[in-house]
This record gives sequence, C-alpha cells and structure tokens, in this order.
Amino acid sequence: MAILDEMGRSTDSETAGAPVPLAEALRPASLDEVAGQEHLLSREAPFRRALEAGALGSFILWGPPGSGKTTLALLVAGHTSEVFVRFSAVTGGIALVRQIVEEAARLRASGRGTLLFVDEIHRFNRAQQDAFLPHVENGTIRLVGATTENPSFEINAPLLSRCSVHVLRPLSLESIERLLARAAESSLFLERFGVKAEPGALSVIARCSDGDARRALNLLEMAAGSSGRDTVLDAEAASSLVRRAMLRYDKTGEEHYNLISALHKSLRSGDPDASLYWLARMIESGEDPLYIARRMIRFASEDIGLADPGALTIAMRAADSYRFLGSPEGELALAEAAIYLAVAPRSNSAYTAWEAARELARERGSLPVPLHLRNAPTSLMKDLGYGEGYKYAHDMPGGLVSHPNLPDELGEPVIYRPLPSGREQAIAERLERWREARRRLRESEGHGG
Repeated sequence: MAILDEMGRSTDSETAGAPVPLAEALRPASLDEVAGQEHLLSREAPFRRALEAGALGSFILWGPPGSGKTTLALLVAGHTSEVFVRFSAVTGGIALVRQIVEEAARLRASGRGTLLFVDEIHRFNRAQQDAFLPHVENGTIRLVGATTENPSFEINAPLLSRCSVHVLRPLSLESIERLLARAAESSLFLERFGVKAEPGALSVIARCSDGDARRALNLLEMAAGSSGRDTVLDAEAASSLVRRAMLRYDKTGEEHYNLISALHKSLRSGDPDASLYWLARMIESGEDPLYIARRMIRFASEDIGLADPGALTIAMRAADSYRFLGSPEGELALAEAAIYLAVAPRSNSAYTAWEAARELARERGSLPVPLHLRNAPTSLMKDLGYGEGYKYAHDMPGGLVSHPNLPDELGEPVIYRPLPSGREQAIAERLERWREARRRLRESEGHGG
C-alpha cells in the first residue's frame, strides 16, 4: 500500500531517515491486532462486515485523541489496496485538495483507488468541506475524515449525508495495558532501548494515558529512553517519570492553566508582545483556539469593560472569524484581538459592580418592587397604587426624574463606580452631573436631600 502525504511524498518509515516514534512504528498490521474498538472490529460488527463486503464507502471517524482513527483508516486502505493520502485540515487548503483529486483521477483511470484521510476535518469551514462533495459523490476518492468534535455540529449536512459516521471510544485500561505489554515485548522496543518494563510500570503508564493509545506509547518510549540500557523500568521509576511528563505536556493539566493565566495577565498588564507569545504557545501546543477566544471575550468584559466597549465587539468578531476560517487563517484574527485587548484602556468597574449587585441581591432577599415602578394593566392594580408617581423620563426636562428606582430599604447605594480610564472618564462625569441634578430637583420638589 502506498502511503503519501498531501504533497504526494512517501511517508513510509524507510524513507523518513530518522527513528520512527514507537506509536507509529508499532501500528497494528491487521484489524485483529487493533486494541479496543470491538464494537467496530469484531467479526460480526457492521463496520467490519461492510468493509469485507466492499460496501463501506466514505466515512467519518469520531473519537478522542489516540483512539485509533488514523490506524483504522490505514487498515481500511490496506484492505482495499487503495493509495492512502494523509491530509491535515490544520495545514492544508483547497489548492492541495484540487491537486490530490487530480492525482486520484489519474490513478482511478489506471485502476487504482485513493483513500483521502483528512485529519481534524472539523477545522475545515463549511465552504472548504463543500470542495469534497463532487469527488466523494462520483467515487474519485474515498473520504475518511477524523474528528474529535461532534460531526452533527462540525460537518456540513451535504457532506455528512454522503458519509457514514463511526464512533471510536477511549481505550479501556485493560486494552491499554495489553497494548503496552505487546510493545514492551516487541523486538523493536528491546533492540532500541534494551529495557525490561515490569507489569507494574506498564500499569502506571496505562492509568496516566487517559484512554489514549498514542499517549501511552509515547510515555513508554520516554520512560524507557530515560532509564538507560540494561535496566529495569519498575512502577516507582515509571510513576516519577510520568508525573513530570503529564505536568509538562498535558494541555488539560497544570500547564494548560499556567499558559492561559500567563496570557490573561499579559493582556491585563498591557503587554502586546507577551500576549502574542503566550497566544502562540497555546495554539502551537494544540490548544483549542475557540477556548482561547472565549477567554479573551471574558477578558474584554472583565478587564476592559466600559473603558472601551468596542473591545467586546472585537473579541466576539475574532471568535466568529475563527469559526468561519478555521486554522491557520483564523488564528490571525485571534492575534489581532489579542493586540487590541492588550493596548486598550482597562477598567474592571463593570465586573466589580456586577459582583456587588449580586451580593446585595443575595444579602437582602426578595425586597418588593416599589409601587411606582410596577405596571398597572388592570383597574384593581391602579386602585392599589401600582404605577402611581412614576415619571416618564423622556417627558421630563433634561430627561431626569426625582423618584428612586430601588426598594426603600436599600436607599440609593452606589454600585457602579466608573474609573477614570478611556470612555469611562466621560461616563463618570456624566453620572456625577446627573446625581447633582437629581439632588437639586428633589430639593425643589420639597423631598429633601
């Protein structure tokens, strides 16, 4: 089976010229060697029966990282003797799709089929996904998409209707342990590392892999490489090595929170250079760009607020742009938003006012709404005084009313306190003028101060 990347280059290990990672070198050679996924690969499973009957067609593999999506696509291509072309939706574009389709058409004319494996297909926007439609429909390519996201939301309906969807599950602890045991006993592992891995060490690694076969094999490789030749890798040594690796590389662990904290605090400090650096670090490490976008939207509300209301619009537009463009094009919108947020005037007055309002509501309970603020749609309500004394601000000189708008029990606390930053400087001056005008108005009406 020929295995090509999107540029038509061979990706066989013999041509790579460098040691192949354990997870790549020990990929299963047959369906029966695959760890887990029995619901797809057992002899009676519909997926396997369709493959063996030549009736599988194009399909989407939906599952978490390391569940075997790439491996399964490779095995399907091997079973059908198709040319396997690996394509990444992160780095590829429509121009490369056209080149692949042209080559697939040439191969088809000579009797060879092409299986186009699109990794992270959810990163293609709707228009980019549409580029596959005619070629899937006429059989020029068999499309196999891999995604960690729900295809119902991330794959457009026309393409989804032409593909079957198969769900891969995280590998069980037992499946991971069997996979690691087979790897540790392989001639490749023993010749490369010269390390004997005890069952206890494999159990430690399996527990830290979170159902991810690739992570498990990468951790085994790291632990073996750190142990030295002619040594024994026991549970204690594996635990120490794996603990350090998880903190450094697991994007859902401590380092994930360290990086987002660094980005948030760099934005707050008004440092666009550091903000761009931490943004790049997160994206290059594989963080979901939309997670970063959500955090920047929160930052625009919490740390910039009314000092520059446009910051929230910029952050929202950046998130929308990324959803529309995907990677890598959409990442520039996030970078632009990060620069804007870093250099914008900052104020947390909206945040502190909201927290103060919530605390006041919790402390004082369900105080009744003043009668003059209530609607009176019925005669009974009018007779009870609903709406009595309410003044329509648009009919008042200067748009000012003298009546309070809070329950009498609260008085008139100042909850929102604008800061002298950006547009809030003008807001602070306006509110002070209004307060003074209301005070004079009440005095003139005989209500006192």
